[in-house]
Amino acid sequence: MFDHRVRMPMRESLDEPTGRNPAPVAGAFALTARARFVAAALVLAWLVLAGRLVRLQWTDREHLSSRVVRQSSLLEEIPAPPGDIVDRHGRLLATTVTTRSLYLIPSRIDDAWKTARGLGEALGIDADALYRRLGENRGRHFLWVRRRLSDDEAQRIKALELPKGTWGFRDEYLRRYPQGALAAHVLGLRDIDGVGRGGIEESRDDDHRGTPGRRLLRRHARGREIEDREENDQRPRPGRTVTLALDAVIQMHVERELDRVMEDVRPRSAAAIVIGVPDCDVLAMASRPAFDPNDASNVAPEAWKNTAIASLFEPGSTFKPFVVGWAIQREALARDEQFDCEWGAYRMGRRVLHDHHPYGVLNVTDILVKSSNIGMAKIGERLGNRGLHEAAVRFGFGQPTGIELPGELAGILRPLDRWTSYSTGSIPMGQELAATPLQTAVAHAALASGGRHRTPRLVLATEERAPTASPSSYADAPRGAATRGSNAIVSNALDPEIARWLVTGPMREVVMRGTGRRANLDDYAVFGKSGTAQKLDPETGGYSMRLHTSSFVCGGPVESPRAIVLVVVDEPARGESQFGGTIAAPPASRILRHALVTLRVPPRAQ
Repeated sequence: MFDHRVRMPMRESLDEPTGRNPAPVAGAFALTARARFVAAALVLAWLVLAGRLVRLQWTDREHLSSRVVRQSSLLEEIPAPPGDIVDRHGRLLATTVTTRSLYLIPSRIDDAWKTARGLGEALGIDADALYRRLGENRGRHFLWVRRRLSDDEAQRIKALELPKGTWGFRDEYLRRYPQGALAAHVLGLRDIDGVGRGGIEESRDDDHRGTPGRRLLRRHARGREIEDREENDQRPRPGRTVTLALDAVIQMHVERELDRVMEDVRPRSAAAIVIGVPDCDVLAMASRPAFDPNDASNVAPEAWKNTAIASLFEPGSTFKPFVVGWAIQREALARDEQFDCEWGAYRMGRRVLHDHHPYGVLNVTDILVKSSNIGMAKIGERLGNRGLHEAAVRFGFGQPTGIELPGELAGILRPLDRWTSYSTGSIPMGQELAATPLQTAVAHAALASGGRHRTPRLVLATEERAPTASPSSYADAPRGAATRGSNAIVSNALDPEIARWLVTGPMREVVMRGTGRRANLDDYAVFGKSGTAQKLDPETGGYSMRLHTSSFVCGGPVESPRAIVLVVVDEPARGESQFGGTIAAPPASRILRHALVTLRVPPRAQ
């Protein structure tokens, strides 16, 4: 049969040419796909780049701008000079001067040994130690070598001709005390970083430290300053000038007398305080041992202590006038009463009290004049423990005075519920309680002020200076407003009439014919009270027969008191006796006389 289906010719091989070329069509299709892919990728890249540019320009602009500012600028602090400290008459006690400090840039020093050796010779420092420091800090860009250089040291460094860019000077402030060691414990000092340590420098640091300024500097990529943006500067505000109640002349006499005491009787320590009446201004305060705040590199540890506010002692017989005055005010005692002092021995329960000298019958005035412990114990029995505790609290014992100095102790006054029958005999003698010299002086100033107990005032005023741009010009800047200090009356501790009777009667007689005769002055009528307190023996735990604190408080003139002086001598090791009337009365009276003369108090008619 015949097959009518048409058969297509078969290819013998896939590689056989057929007369047609499919490659151009496939190649064109592939090229088009690649072009589209590349075009899309380019468009996407441009879109990403455009988005990034938009984000950088609009969204992140502030962040990046601030980052550029941080990297290209430096905010440098401009220190402020601390304010001056002056006495009540404007005499300079502490001030600030500008001095140079040397620094190195270890990262730029090629020959560290040559630099260390040259500076060692110029400054008298250990070259090997400086060389080791340079090695340990060779990657750093700043290293202090010596701060607060003298002019001679600065000139010697300049003469070395050290490689430029490896060293430099910075101006810093240096605290100076023109009067040397005068009133060192009251003033305190400032350390190398300008921080107040002790005294007014610490307690009034906020007033006279000043407020630092700032300066914006431009710098290039290598960190070097290229521009000073003065329009962005903030000037430093110098510290306030602090005016103290101290009188530098009276302070000088006080310190001379204390030096004399230290030389004559070789005590462990000593303190002296002068209080102005009636304002309770601290006209002088000194402690021994002492130090010079201009050179505090080799100060004995005990010399840092301000004995006047940070040492405790039993006030002894200087406490007796307060007990007598309070007993009279409470009507437990009459001024003209008499007491049998038992000829030197009096039994209170299991305890036997003794007087230094045996006395028979004494009136109240003579109990204070003779400083009879037995007479005081009998007055203590009249008051009782509660009344004795009230007397101590009334005159500020057991609590800080509130003076503007750091480190003041509150003293020791045990709670009433811990007092015993022994306390009834001990407290009137000034035992079983402890006070600072300042507490005792302020309490006696209350007697001299008609019974008005005040907070002692050390700071009279703080005065602000106008801001300044440079360290050298602040001293001439105009002064601003002043803030006055105050010392309010804490309490009316005693009736004015009773206080005046104590001052013009018994305490005047103490100096005229009692234990304080060595404090008597020819040109001023003086009142006072001596104190000789036994100290605790560290070996036995009881009162020592050889360790004493000798004290004397005096004031004048009797008719209208202007000043109170207290001298406390701890453990005198040399002298004819350790009684307060012998050890402390003579220097106290000499200090009082100098104070009254300085205050221009006219002497009495001869």
